[in-house]
Amino acid sequence: MALSAPTLFGQGRGRGGAAPNPRTGAAFDPTGYWVSVVTEDWMFRMVTPPKGAYLGVPLNGEARKAADAWDPAKDEAEGNECKAYGAPALMRIPGRLHITWENDTTLRVETDAGAQTRLFHFAGATPKDAEPSWQGYSVAQWEYAAPSGGRGASRMGDLKVVTTALQPGYLRKNGVPYSANALLTEYYDLHPAPNGDTWLVVTTEVADPQYLTSPFITSTHFKKQPDATGWMPEPCTAR
Repeated sequence: MALSAPTLFGQGRGRGGAAPNPRTGAAFDPTGYWVSVVTEDWMFRMVTPPKGAYLGVPLNGEARKAADAWDPAKDEAEGNECKAYGAPALMRIPGRLHITWENDTTLRVETDAGAQTRLFHFAGATPKDAEPSWQGYSVAQWEYAAPSGGRGASRMGDLKVVTTALQPGYLRKNGVPYSANALLTEYYDLHPAPNGDTWLVVTTEVADPQYLTSPFITSTHFKKQPDATGWMPEPCTAR
């Protein structure tokens, strides 16, 4: 039974005891500028899909009805141009990320697409009075892998982020909906490539009892940049 123990440990439970804080005890360094590389779902990500194009999203009847009623002019009139830039969909929008530490327990993720800012909080759970917003409230933890090189081996693992307190929005820009009941779970993994490139892979799972018949899962790839070249924050657009 001892040999069947899982290879990932929760925050502060890896070998060597609890990390001093999430910043110094990070499983990897996520900071810097990253650019999305679109190798799949091009027709849904690089351009705004036509109304009714919701192939691949496990929608129920209520959700399909809502998507078929999508009206970007109505969103613009109501000041809801950012409905497709909420946390459940933001990482799928082509663009760049700028990741920094706001403090030792808060990771800051900025996007040039929609000029959005997400905060990943490593301390505690979601406050009961958290105000619903496009980016919601994100609780983060490092999941550490058991070292394979013995004592003194480098810490490895992933970053798990769970987001609640979301304002209803779109999973795709053409009105494919998610509700205020949506639960967003993400896993951030770092992958160094043999040619020296560094990749950040974001696996996203959206569970929504109101609109989805099963979790909607995607995997999005970002390549690290040496500097801020191309960084150009732009406002949300409804079309």
